[in-house]
Amino acid sequence: MTMIRLDNIQKSFGSKDSLVNALQGVSLTIAEGELIAITGTSGSGKSTLLNIIGCLDYPTQGDYYLADKPVSHKSKTEMAKLRNEAIGFVMQDFALVDHYTVRQNVALPLMYVKDKSLRKERQQKVDHLLARLGIDNKAKEKSALLSGGQKQRVAIGRALINEPQLILADEPTGALDQNTSKEILNLLLGLHEEGKTVIIVTHDLEVAALCERIIQMEDGKIAGEIKGKPLKERAYGTF
Repeated sequence: MTMIRLDNIQKSFGSKDSLVNALQGVSLTIAEGELIAITGTSGSGKSTLLNIIGCLDYPTQGDYYLADKPVSHKSKTEMAKLRNEAIGFVMQDFALVDHYTVRQNVALPLMYVKDKSLRKERQQKVDHLLARLGIDNKAKEKSALLSGGQKQRVAIGRALINEPQLILADEPTGALDQNTSKEILNLLLGLHEEGKTVIIVTHDLEVAALCERIIQMEDGKIAGEIKGKPLKERAYGTF
């Protein structure tokens, strides 16, 4: 099944003399269960592309299909619902609520689930997810007091709580040391092995090489695509 299809996506900001063409005719297809890296220098359009794939922004022109369903013309309310139900985000700056506990941060997306029975069922999974990520001993601790690696694990837990099939990671190791980066990449590789579609935006070529496909962005366009390492050479360890 096709998870993502982008047809001639264009995105512009500003107007007239200040117009910036951030994306210029991007077409891309990603199958369900793929592990993809999007690379490029600052200003190449990779983050803008991720925002559109993540339903955080609309293309100026072109069509976007998620799981074969058109999403480019959905309302803001519909887009918000789709983000919460179908997409998990892992950000470089973690995007946690500092005064919330670890458990509250992971459970945050459940606030927007209208089905109360489904919400209750997933609340019961929070503790299991914390244990799986190795942060169950931090469940009642405020996120502001955690290390960078622990914060990123909380962010991954929050991304997983609604059981999305698409995980978007924007420079997930950018704020971490080398050893912690390997741990976080291990988690993302494990999610891919479970069948989730994982897209990693990164400027780190070593990180990109762990993916099946590497999409190279330049001046708002796809400049090329190369294959990553074979599966047996990918993992840093076991998730």
